[in-house]
Amino acid sequence: MTRQNGEPEPPIGPAVDATPAHRPDAVSLSGRFGSVERLDAGRHGEPLWEALAGHDRVWTYMAYGPFAGRSAFLAWLRERQALADPFYYAIVDAVRGPVGLATLMASRPEMRVVEVGHIVLAPATQRTPLATEAQYLLARQVFEALGYRRYEWKCDALNAASRRAALRFGFAFEGIFRSHMIVKGRSRDTAWFAMTDADWPARKAAFERWLAPENFHADGRQRASLRELNRVD
Repeated sequence: MTRQNGEPEPPIGPAVDATPAHRPDAVSLSGRFGSVERLDAGRHGEPLWEALAGHDRVWTYMAYGPFAGRSAFLAWLRERQALADPFYYAIVDAVRGPVGLATLMASRPEMRVVEVGHIVLAPATQRTPLATEAQYLLARQVFEALGYRRYEWKCDALNAASRRAALRFGFAFEGIFRSHMIVKGRSRDTAWFAMTDADWPARKAAFERWLAPENFHADGRQRASLRELNRVD
């Protein structure tokens, strides 16, 4: 299009639904391997401590932890539960009980943008079907129930495991923010990843194909990897 004076109109983005998204809420999201539940420090705290105690490396890239002992951890967990943003969830194994934490955070409902973060998993739960299922359940909640259009994943650029996980789950790498934060007295460059509502139908299908019983051998080995199903280079 051109203006009346003959000058071309400047390019603008496509029109979108500007209805604000909903903020994260206290839901329980159930799957085949476990659930994602609103954090309850009184109910989840003790088993979380038992699952995480002695595994100091899970806190390496966090702004908090490791903790001096059970009471310090439980006090911190009660503080976390009281926050509205980040909004904390417990990751609960169907057999073993609470085994980790995750949050929805940096919520901007008017822009329909939210981030997943503060992910802490007991080593025995890392690289298990539950670890993937929890991410699927949170993403489904974000896009289908809460109405977000952009779902972000950020991590320390040196955290190779987190960066691999983001790509495996279908987040797209968007770049590095240099000298972005100071964490535990050290400089942090931050790697940014995101998934959009346009990406979600394909990502959802990949998650569900991977999580399906027929994708696993009798001994639990996967037949097709999630990375393959997402066709991430």
